[in-house]
Amino acid sequence: MTPARRRRLGVLLALMVLAAVAAGLLGYALRSNINLFFSPSQVAAGEAPVGRQIRAGGMVETGSVARDADSLAVTFTVTDFQASLEVAYQGILPDLFREGQGVVVVGRLADDGVLQADQVLAKHDENYMPPEVADALAAAGKSPADYRRTE
Repeated sequence: MTPARRRRLGVLLALMVLAAVAAGLLGYALRSNINLFFSPSQVAAGEAPVGRQIRAGGMVETGSVARDADSLAVTFTVTDFQASLEVAYQGILPDLFREGQGVVVVGRLADDGVLQADQVLAKHDENYMPPEVADALAAAGKSPADYRRTE
């Protein structure tokens, strides 16, 4: 092998190593920003990581919303009609939040199984349901159309 080819091979190998290191660092940095979606059944089965930020969604169970009279704290239950997930939230809920509607909550799952929500996302019109919630209901053998409000 000539010295010119050896030098080119060395430069090529160095670039490949640098690209691999950059890709590894990028993946490591983005790992903490990924919010995976879990249905209440998956959380109940232990598939959701405890202490890491996740998204969970389903329908707000009727009669499950409890508001603290002295603060903005609220607790409610999200269900996919196979399992339920208790959610605790501190803050102002979206205007469209109500019982019997689809929601997606973003937060951390505590050791006691309660999702400490940082954000609650509610549907924006009568025909919309978050795709993750619709998929979770379909996996449970339910139709999202069965749970839409008819007023």
